Amino acid sequence: MTKTTTPPDTLPAWRTLEALAAGGKRLDLLSLFQKDPDRHRRFALSVDGLLLDYSKNLIDETIFSALLELAEQSTLGHQRDALFNGDPINCSEQRAALHTALRGEREDGYRCGGQPLNEQISATLAEMATISGLVREGKWLGVTGKAVRDIVHIGIGGSVLGPQLACQALRPYRHPDLRVHFIANVDGEDVLNTLNQLDPERTLVIVASKTFTTQETLLNTRTTLHWLEQKLQRSGLVSSRQVIALTANRKNAEAFGIPSSQILTFDEWVGGRYSVWSCVGLTISISLGHERFTEMLGGARAMDRHFRSAPFAENMPVILALLGIWYRNFLDTTSVAIIPYCQRLSLLPSYLQQLDMESNGKSVSQSGETIAYQTGPVLWGQTGTNAQHTFFQLFHQSNHLIPLDLVAAVNEPESIDEHHRTLLANLLAQASALMTGNRNQPDLPAHLICPGNKPSNLLLLDALTPYHFGQVLALYEHKVFVQGAIWNINSYDQWGVELGKGIASDLLSGHDSDQDGESAPDPSTRQLLNHINRRTGLFKTP
Repeated sequence: MTKTTTPPDTLPAWRTLEALAAGGKRLDLLSLFQKDPDRHRRFALSVDGLLLDYSKNLIDETIFSALLELAEQSTLGHQRDALFNGDPINCSEQRAALHTALRGEREDGYRCGGQPLNEQISATLAEMATISGLVREGKWLGVTGKAVRDIVHIGIGGSVLGPQLACQALRPYRHPDLRVHFIANVDGEDVLNTLNQLDPERTLVIVASKTFTTQETLLNTRTTLHWLEQKLQRSGLVSSRQVIALTANRKNAEAFGIPSSQILTFDEWVGGRYSVWSCVGLTISISLGHERFTEMLGGARAMDRHFRSAPFAENMPVILALLGIWYRNFLDTTSVAIIPYCQRLSLLPSYLQQLDMESNGKSVSQSGETIAYQTGPVLWGQTGTNAQHTFFQLFHQSNHLIPLDLVAAVNEPESIDEHHRTLLANLLAQASALMTGNRNQPDLPAHLICPGNKPSNLLLLDALTPYHFGQVLALYEHKVFVQGAIWNINSYDQWGVELGKGIASDLLSGHDSDQDGESAPDPSTRQLLNHINRRTGLFKTP
């Protein structure tokens, strides 16, 4: 793909938005609704069971038109085509980002390097379906001949966040006799706490790592295998049917000791934070049933098709992205809050943190130049109504301007009507209170005044089904892509992550090779190593 060289802050629409920003800061949402009785319809979009109400944002028709012009003047259209065509849009690693192909159908025509992808993707899905069926039917046996009942998914970052979120969000569909566990943190307490819940004879270990070199994942795997071997009084379990690897590097997984027949692979063009759609979703397929995983893929594909074909003014990911750019670049906000009014979506903020901040936490353009404008915001959040009793106070009465995405399912058959009615009432009340405040109540003491005029989006799902869940994840994926495209950054690498990993490896290798702390990169770290070693003996004395 040809690198983009036109900075967005040189585009005419960017200059227009800079001029409009002062007026945008003075916009009053209540006045906008009074002037336009149809505002709640004009600034809303429904797509296949998802409703986005963005009417409570600090925009008017002029600002919205200028945002759309920014999208049109940028290379977004070109980069969107490149994304779906399998061009190497990850320019620093010369890779495509074809995660959309993982949920595509033959008619979508996905290709990479000129080669069609449908056949190999279908083969992997068939392999996943076979394993899922065997485990769910009690036919996948451990080394003692007992059927698997505990599935331990080991990974970190994108190799665990997606499957863990999906299994929690869709838990009403889970197999009643299977227990799914996730190990990510290298903290030994987390590993031991999980292992103590398992029946070793009935445990299936699923190791997910794109490179199969990730330090935390391999250490957690070795610890788990050691525990299994001790409990079962057997050796060599790494090559037994109690271990499956999910990776883009079959060679490394085989070198670790896992037989080729128990390794499922995905391609290098699948970024880690998008790998939930690949064989890394095997745990989802086992827990929920492969047909549910397929429904997830179908929901994501529906959003892909919408994003690919809808005009920008009626395109849900584009609209969400442009609103975010308006706040980040022109109204000087630094963060976005994601508040799911759904306990089953409690991990959604964590999942979106990686998706958004690892993708767009960049300050260098695709052509290698330092950029002068802001990019990815800080993303954070918690479930409502819990968040209302922790940090919503800051939204209502501080001087911070923090846009919110409020996410909820309209129907929730797994809940209790009175509870769900109360939950949705709180959702609507908070969106209203953030917008209106209590300015119209006379003679209030200053400490009681909530100024209102705080922006929010409401994203309402008809129900939290696998299909709609897939739609929501794809919606945010494309939102992040649009923002990266307009900001002219590479949303598909993460070299900052690699820096810290490299230093940690040097510290550990320095200890292992008895280099007496010489691997410490600076005097402060050397001193801290010395402090830790005096109390634990874990490192050699510098």
